[in-house]
Amino acid sequence: MTVVVVFIVVFVVLLVAAFVFVGWRDRKRLSSAEDSAAARDAAAVQERHAAERHGAQGEVWRRGQIPNS
Repeated sequence: MTVVVVFIVVFVVLLVAAFVFVGWRDRKRLSSAEDSAAARDAAAVQERHAAERHGAQGEVWRRGQIPNS
């Protein structure tokens, strides 16, 4: 019986330690307003690049530069 109680206590302690560690780690990851602005800027640049690329590919196709499959 003592072994079971010790096992349960150790298991609970490990679960609490894991919970505390994950909480501590995620607090360090919280983003600031500066991070959010940088993410928005990066997404805008990526979308602009994709739109330009899509437009360029459409122009190539309209000019007949892609052979028929």
